Amino acid sequence: MGKVYVENIQVYAYHGCLPEETLIGSDYRVDVWVEGDLSVSSVSDQLADTIDYVTLCACVREEMATPSKLLEHVAQRILNRIFEANERVDKVNVKVSKINPPIGGHVKAVAVELCEVKK
Repeated sequence: MGKVYVENIQVYAYHGCLPEETLIGSDYRVDVWVEGDLSVSSVSDQLADTIDYVTLCACVREEMATPSKLLEHVAQRILNRIFEANERVDKVNVKVSKINPPIGGHVKAVAVELCEVKK
């Protein structure tokens, strides 16, 4: 078993419940780690034998491009997409952070983190 991390994926997206959030958008940060069997790739040194972090990043970017009202919803879509994209993935953890959210006062970010094990 091993983990693959893709940290600080920066995306501009249009998530939120307020009309202006879906109109003007915001900056987001997404952090992902997945767990799976890396024993074959650690010996073979072949991309085809591992969990490709380029694919993980693509899953995040594609799902972030579809607006959601809630961060929970987009995070769940990212989880589902990662499981679909790589059969070697046994567990996914995703954290979606909205930078400078419009909630009044100075708040650096709000975030939602979901973790799921393959069913």
